[in-house]
Amino acid sequence: MFDEVSPRYDLINDVLTVGNDRLWRIATTRAVAPREGMRILDLAAGTGTSAAALTAYGARVVAADFSEGMLAEGRKRHAQNELIEFVWADATELPFEDDSFDAATISYGLRNVNDPKRAIAEMRRVVKPGGRVVIAEFSRPPSPIVRAPYEFYGRHLLPRIAGAINRDAAEAYRYLNESIQAWPAQEELAAWLREAGLERVAYRNLTFGIVALHRGFVPAEAPKPAAKKPAAAKKPAAAAKPAVKKPAAAKPAAKKPAAKAPAPKNSSSGGEK
Repeated sequence: MFDEVSPRYDLINDVLTVGNDRLWRIATTRAVAPREGMRILDLAAGTGTSAAALTAYGARVVAADFSEGMLAEGRKRHAQNELIEFVWADATELPFEDDSFDAATISYGLRNVNDPKRAIAEMRRVVKPGGRVVIAEFSRPPSPIVRAPYEFYGRHLLPRIAGAINRDAAEAYRYLNESIQAWPAQEELAAWLREAGLERVAYRNLTFGIVALHRGFVPAEAPKPAAKKPAAAKKPAAAAKPAVKKPAAAKPAAKKPAAKAPAPKNSSSGGEK
C-alpha cells in the first residue's frame, strides 16, 4: 500500500493537512533536539522528509522503514545528503545493537505497526541511557467541537481528496483514517511509554489534539561505586603470624661423653635420629 503511494506521499500529506504537517515536523524536530555528532534513528521514515530535517542540525540519521517503495523514493530524493542512511527494518525487530543511537523518533507510523508496544520497547533498547524517544502520532482531539468535524473529514473527504491526487491512494488513506479512529487516546499511549521503561514521559497536543507529540527518556545509568576489597581478603600483618616451632630433632644433639661406648648397630632402638 505504501509502495504505491510513495511517489506523491509528501504532496498528499501537505494537501490533506493543509500544510500543518510542516508545523508538526518542526515541533517534532525540536523535541528530538538534534545536534552535530548525534546518531538518530528515524523509524517509519518514509521518503526521508523528517530525517532530512534532523540532518539540518548536523546529526547523522538512519532512516528506517518497512516499505521498500518508500526507501527507494527516499534514496532518490536525498542522494546528495551524506548524513542520511536508508535501511529496511521491521519496527518490532530492529536490526541494531543495544545503546547504538542517541535518540529515536517515529512520526505517524507507530499505529501502522502490528505490535506498537514492542516497537516502543525496541526503540528504548537501541537508545543510549539518557537518550530520548519521541513519537508524533495522530490522536484524539479532546474537544467534541473539534472531534466531530475532524472525524467527518477523515471518514468522507480525506480518501476522496487523496484519490484525486493519486488514484491508488484512495484506499490507502481510507485505511489510514480507520487506523486513526482505532488508535488509543493520549494518556494510554503515554502509559505504554512508561510500561516500556521510559521515564519523564510527557506529551502535548498539536492543532487541538489532532496530533499528539510524546516524549520519554531512557533511564541514565547509575554511577558504579568503586570496587572495595572485602576485609577477609586483606593479608594479615607479618607480626600476626604465629611463629613456627622447630621440631626438637632439628636441634643438634648433645654430644655424649667419650667415655661412654656407642650403642651397638644391632640395637633394637632403631639407630640415632
